[in-house]
Amino acid sequence: MKVLKFGGTSVASPVSITHVIDIIKQTSDRQCVVVSALGGITNLLIEMAELSSSGKSNFKSHLKTIETRHLSLIEYFIPVTQQSASISYLKSQLNELEEILESLFTLKELTEKSLAKISSYGEVLSSAIIAKIFQHHGLSVELKDSRELLFTKNINEREVVDHELSREKTLAFLEASKSSILLVPGFIATDHEGNTTTLGRGGSDYTAALIANYTEATILEIWTDVSGMYTANPKLVQQALPIAKLSYREAMELSHFGAKVIYPPTLQPLIEKEIPVIVKNTFDAKAEGTLIDSKGIANGEAPIVKGVSHIEDVALLSLEGSGMIGIPGFSKRLFECLSLKQINVIMITQASSEHSICIGVRSEDAIIAKKAIDEHFAFEISLNKVAPIKVETNMTNIAVVGDHMKDHQGISGRLFSSLGANNINIRAIAQGASERNISLVIDKKNTQKALNTIHESFFEEQIKELNLFITGVGNVGSKLLEQIHGQQQYLLDNLRLKIRVVALSNSRKMILTEGPIDLNNWRKQLDSSETTANRDLFFEHVKKLNLRNSIFVDNTANETIANEYGKYLAHNIGVVTCNKIACASSLSNYQDLKKTARRFGTPFLFETNVGAGLPVIDTLNNLIASGDEIHKIQAILSGSLNFVFNNFNTATTFKDIVQQAQQQGFTEPDPKIDLSGVDVARKILILARESGYNLELNAIKNSSFLPDEVLYTQTIDSFYEALEKNEDHFQSLLKSADKKNARLKYVAQLENGIASVGLKEIPANHDFYNLEGSDNIILFYTTRYKDQPLIVKGAGAGADVTAGGIFGDIIRIGKQK
Repeated sequence: MKVLKFGGTSVASPVSITHVIDIIKQTSDRQCVVVSALGGITNLLIEMAELSSSGKSNFKSHLKTIETRHLSLIEYFIPVTQQSASISYLKSQLNELEEILESLFTLKELTEKSLAKISSYGEVLSSAIIAKIFQHHGLSVELKDSRELLFTKNINEREVVDHELSREKTLAFLEASKSSILLVPGFIATDHEGNTTTLGRGGSDYTAALIANYTEATILEIWTDVSGMYTANPKLVQQALPIAKLSYREAMELSHFGAKVIYPPTLQPLIEKEIPVIVKNTFDAKAEGTLIDSKGIANGEAPIVKGVSHIEDVALLSLEGSGMIGIPGFSKRLFECLSLKQINVIMITQASSEHSICIGVRSEDAIIAKKAIDEHFAFEISLNKVAPIKVETNMTNIAVVGDHMKDHQGISGRLFSSLGANNINIRAIAQGASERNISLVIDKKNTQKALNTIHESFFEEQIKELNLFITGVGNVGSKLLEQIHGQQQYLLDNLRLKIRVVALSNSRKMILTEGPIDLNNWRKQLDSSETTANRDLFFEHVKKLNLRNSIFVDNTANETIANEYGKYLAHNIGVVTCNKIACASSLSNYQDLKKTARRFGTPFLFETNVGAGLPVIDTLNNLIASGDEIHKIQAILSGSLNFVFNNFNTATTFKDIVQQAQQQGFTEPDPKIDLSGVDVARKILILARESGYNLELNAIKNSSFLPDEVLYTQTIDSFYEALEKNEDHFQSLLKSADKKNARLKYVAQLENGIASVGLKEIPANHDFYNLEGSDNIILFYTTRYKDQPLIVKGAGAGADVTAGGIFGDIIRIGKQK
């Protein structure tokens, strides 16, 4: 015999019941079918009971909803000429229900017995109507009220199943019935006084498990709206996968920690008789589902970790004090105190010092628990032997489950390091000697982030997801988006990196999403966005999403945005930037940013601050980290100025060449920043600071080649007018260099902690002489590279190479462990 249980979503509509009929018709074995109330009906019944007992007459509106839901099934499946019996039964039951509710409305009282009676109508109605539907589809079905099969008794003021009587009644009915399909309502039973009672949360599953136990069924099939138990809650973890097979113990652990597909009491009757249970999807009957039995999967044949489950709204209670050390009985008294208040303890942890005991309970029990414990230990508290109980709310308890975790080293290490890398603080940890379950408590706000982090670490072939929040989509930003879009599949296939752009902003508008933005038409989406750009709102969105591996990408030259890096880093949001302002700001701000990044373990990468896409800062850092010492740096760090002086000649005007450089994207939006030497000064300052010198920007000697009339212009238009007016000055600089067979180059130098920038006449035998186009060149003179410098040379300006450098920093973060 097989036992099949169909949940509320499986019997909620004509479509779902059609699937149920098809499933039942697939087997020739004798079947006992257990059905729940129609989806949502039990909640309506409970709400009506609460409303009526509170003296609120609007409970009657729910009666009409319940009637309509059940009437729609009758009208869909049963011919009009044969509907009267079912409709009459429906109305008589609803009339009876209304009378009970009216009495509650009068008495203003709701007892447990009354609530159980009202709650039972969901299963009573669904089973009666579904039985008629089965009969009209040619199925040999017999309906039996489970209140005549399952009975409870009172033990220690708790209603528990009377297995002896229930087994006797169930087997008697089974023997007497000749039908191939037996249909019973789930959830309900009868107490020792003959009153209707319920089997609690997951009661229909428990009904099916009890019948399977009493009849020694070959299998229990639980049909629901998901394809089995998942490696994590698929509503919170999109990459969650169905689990093919679990042991009873693994399923028990997962279900205890919130996996709602199956409830812990359901498994006990099955374990006793070693009856396998399979969880399947009513709406996708061909899906494999999850098989749960005594064996599970042998070690070595399945993932070490089987699943991650969680319970939200947990409170941590801490009892601590020096008076507990070495004194027997504290734990006993604590748990007895909670037991008397019928408070369930979810998790227990105690340090070997015996100075404190930490327990997890449901948040709704926290106030009662604190009051009870403080009263119980009032004497010890008055003597300062223990402190009043400390309560922390808004917590989540996460459990990592797998039978064979104890046989593999490093599971706990991988779990804790993955959470630590995403700045998720663990408040409490518990693990039994069996290592079947590692439980930990975290802040509730980090729940989704933690679940995804753990799932990624154990189930996703080590694919690392990077979530980008990008501001600035001009020349560099648009090229970056183009490069990301073109390389997404390559990075996934070869580096196991999944890059998602979650938010975009320019100076006018922004896109704030929870999922990835389609990079095929990001510009159209941004242009049509109705969300005005707002820096605070952008940051709050990043913080609220709280996604693992979040990276803020700044493609601007904006000082306001540069001043925001600190708060991103402090919230464990990585920063990648080509904006030099932050690292070239005050020394204290630069140092604070670096300290914040170290403190929170947050990536802060700015390779493109110097040399665009060239590996300048990375090379410098590697030299220093490996023990080398920097003696001198000579460099041409402005691709725009190199372009200008490589193309400036007697046949051109200086103004025209500068405009050409700006049009080709080589200069900053304000080209005066480049020509004034400020941009180069910032770059050599950054290299000096990364070399270990504590310099301020005003310590950089800047010998400007611009006349004051050009240098102190206020607008870009007036700047170009001044360039044209001072053409003779620029021609004279060129002629002076030509006379010496030299070339004009704007050179930055750092030597013995002294830095300078300025225009130089470079002789033909110098490394800088033949530097073409917009290239940069950096010479590192170190202890190791004393006579022949280490040279980094290549394109140092342009949207493509700068975007490539930013992209490289993003990938570097992705490759970090």
